[in-house]
Amino acid sequence: MIDLRSDTVTKPTEEMRKAMYNAEVGDDVYRDDPTVNKLESIGAEIFGKEASLFVPSGTFANQLAILTWTNPGNEIILGDSCHIFQHEAGAPALISSVNMSQIPSANGILKVEEVKKRIRSKDIHHPETTLICTENAHSSGNVLTVKESKDIYDLARERNIPVHTDGARFINAAVSLGVEISELAQYSDSINLCLSKGLCAPVGSLLIGNKDFIEKARFYRKILGGGMRQVGILASAGIIALTKMSKRLDEDHKNSSYLGNEMSKIDGVNVDLENLKINMVFFEIDNTIISDEDFSRKLLDNNILINSTEYGKGRLVTHNGITREDIDYFLETVKKILI
Repeated sequence: MIDLRSDTVTKPTEEMRKAMYNAEVGDDVYRDDPTVNKLESIGAEIFGKEASLFVPSGTFANQLAILTWTNPGNEIILGDSCHIFQHEAGAPALISSVNMSQIPSANGILKVEEVKKRIRSKDIHHPETTLICTENAHSSGNVLTVKESKDIYDLARERNIPVHTDGARFINAAVSLGVEISELAQYSDSINLCLSKGLCAPVGSLLIGNKDFIEKARFYRKILGGGMRQVGILASAGIIALTKMSKRLDEDHKNSSYLGNEMSKIDGVNVDLENLKINMVFFEIDNTIISDEDFSRKLLDNNILINSTEYGKGRLVTHNGITREDIDYFLETVKKILI
């Protein structure tokens, strides 16, 4: 089965499985797990931050950051197309009791002028803005440049508001831009990095920031049920994800570029070539030829898995389990379906 649904479907490598079997563990809530401690230290160093915290998932990391940075009744600013707003089940309202001020964000770009208009200070008539959230790489496949990140960060510093970045695919963004991870990370006060997407670890994310923030987040992690005890078994895979699997992400980007450009040559397919920047390809099928549902079903009949369309767009994701041969087979299958 060729699975193009997401890079969350990656399987841990053989090296990861062996590392997990042999992992030295302790009680992480007591900070006695040496493997978790090592992972958190490596993560902080790579991102140029003081500390990091191992948590179960990317959504957990994002919500933990919001809970740590805000107080009930505050307001956060974020893009209307970001993962935190679109795909985390309304958690900021439920967990942190904060209001979400959503800014139109074509391809994930928050315009500084619009953010500035939305910032609200203390006043009895409205909630106070206490956090700005960005996403890089964005779920549209776009990447925020160093300048775009700096512009938001400079405004936030001017208004004394922290910036949290949903960086589930942050390393993809740095690879796409050709910059060091720490260069891009300097314009965020906290960052969520998923280890279980294109980096192939089976479970987990890192929340990264300064020491005081991480210490406070560690307390809230316990409240949210994130104290996972002998979790070095999972952290051992995370270490390999960070130190080794991150080095191969450019291969996924090249494969997605090849897939998107070749797919755009097929009659009846419209590919978003503008946002072909990481390991994602967004496309639309001419529904006068075939419906989205029938297209997905026929692909499945040929042992190819894709997700259902969202707002009329389909998404294909390349990852460690997808080869150039798989892509060629997919392309030939699409041609046959659309004839």
